[in-house]
Amino acid sequence: MAYQLISVERHAANPRIVIVTLKRPEVKNAINKAMVAELHEAFDALRDDTEAGCVILTGQGDDFAAGADIAELRERKALESLAAINNALFNKIELNPAPVIAAITGYALGGGCELSLACDIRVGGKSAKMGQPEVNLGIIPAAGGTQRLPRIVGLGRAKELVLTGWIIEATEAHRIGLLNHVVEDAEVMNQALKIAETICKKGPLAIRVAKQALNQSSRTGLETGLVFESVAQAMLFESEDKMKRMTDFLERKKG
Repeated sequence: MAYQLISVERHAANPRIVIVTLKRPEVKNAINKAMVAELHEAFDALRDDTEAGCVILTGQGDDFAAGADIAELRERKALESLAAINNALFNKIELNPAPVIAAITGYALGGGCELSLACDIRVGGKSAKMGQPEVNLGIIPAAGGTQRLPRIVGLGRAKELVLTGWIIEATEAHRIGLLNHVVEDAEVMNQALKIAETICKKGPLAIRVAKQALNQSSRTGLETGLVFESVAQAMLFESEDKMKRMTDFLERKKG
């Protein structure tokens, strides 16, 4: 599909890595309805792409995504809000079979921060600025911000960020666990690629099942999650990839 507001590309050196780039740099990659529609199309295709081992989500220019398009938000009414336009997309990203890494420089605010929360791993440049400033506009984070943020940084820190609308620097985001890594801006994509390449070397079925099991930890109770984990492991124990990798390991150990 020919996209206008995003691009989807295979990494030249490793085609199992897919790079999805937001392309509205003139407005700091603000997320509007048209971009959401294109991202839905892209992640629908990625959901069925068994060759995709890892996805990197990033923004063109200096910013990841400065938030939702305020002009569109101003005109949105209650019924449209209940349609959960961004929430449906971010759920789709969170549930994408292959891991998704957010590569962040500059602003990741509001909907942009929530977009990063839907990713599995977040790599930030030193210029990264993150937060949920929606209360400044008389609304709340409603694309997963009040739900995913506490699960990542803890309820107390999430309340402080949401209720004050504070925007935090990369070092603070890393300290509280919002960012997994902080590097120089020029190294953000390299760090994301390094992580993606590591993931792609692992058992592809194991990676996808591990992600599903980890997602269950925030979506179900402990007992249900443990049952899911056990059933998933049983399935993997019958896989050809498990047999090959364990055999190769034992052969190397003999040598």
